[in-house]
Amino acid sequence: MSKNMPVQQANIAVDSTYEQYHFEDGDDRMTYSSGRSLASNVTRYRYENGRRYHAYRDGLYYGPNDDKNSTYETIVHHLWLLTLHDKLFLAPIENPQMILDVGTGTGLWAIDMADALPAAEVIGTDLSPIQATNAVPNVRFEVDDASSEWTYPENMFDFVHIRGLTGCISDWPYLYQQCSKHLKPGGYVEHLEFSCETNADPESDDPADKIYTKFTKNVIGLGEKTGRTFRTIEFMAQNMRDAGFVDVVEEKFIWPIGSWPKDPHLKELGRWGERNWTDGMEGWVMALYTRILGWSYAEVQAFVAEIKAAIKNRSNRYYHEVRCVYGRKPPLPN
Repeated sequence: MSKNMPVQQANIAVDSTYEQYHFEDGDDRMTYSSGRSLASNVTRYRYENGRRYHAYRDGLYYGPNDDKNSTYETIVHHLWLLTLHDKLFLAPIENPQMILDVGTGTGLWAIDMADALPAAEVIGTDLSPIQATNAVPNVRFEVDDASSEWTYPENMFDFVHIRGLTGCISDWPYLYQQCSKHLKPGGYVEHLEFSCETNADPESDDPADKIYTKFTKNVIGLGEKTGRTFRTIEFMAQNMRDAGFVDVVEEKFIWPIGSWPKDPHLKELGRWGERNWTDGMEGWVMALYTRILGWSYAEVQAFVAEIKAAIKNRSNRYYHEVRCVYGRKPPLPN
């Protein structure tokens, strides 16, 4: 990966232009780069409570897709790079030629992979066309719903990458089955997720413990209401094995919330972990709390302010867990 490559940000307005989309085999997945307009039902975004949300398959994803969120995604991408010690993946893949990034967001990981592996072709899919269109030539982006049946040829990819989709998928076993179907024999899938639970004591009367616990209970409950679990991190490894993957490896890490750790690496993670929570919190909860819990905009903002105060209190020592799980599709028998 180029160390000097500028951070890519995609700030796409409703009237942004792209290359003419095309429909594939009756599916509504669209490929684009630059030049012509996408269908209006893709870029006619939902504007709500001061944030912008995807239009394609409206409501499937809770997070905004506006400029503010694009900036936030650079923080999360950097946090994952710090976690993996500047590696883009942990799976032992060798010379991959076809790579799929599921739920690519602004496309930062896909762009970095394409930059690092110029001989490979990288495809990034997302509900929103918010990726940089001036990226390296061996990456392309598609508007697609990862939960639908994939229309790629079977045995197409050497590597499938999934990151940060907790709370977005209603049927994780099915998604892993899709990964297996479209991976080449011997290919790898890698999935990275975060836990919404912190080390806060749910029995404590401490205000910080109470606000973190409230956040966790709300989010876990919302996953149960929507059918899109926020407990994804707990089931990745077993779901991967159940889908037929072998040599499954699960790596566990923590993200401190604040620079309180003494260990230099954890301290640096904590600095970015704090920004992850403070910059991301409003986007995490605004749509979910107002659409499903019935909170008002003012109530959400008050909650966000309260949890930010706990985050910025230097006497607090909170963290949450993240995991990276990868597995291999069994090779064909000799």
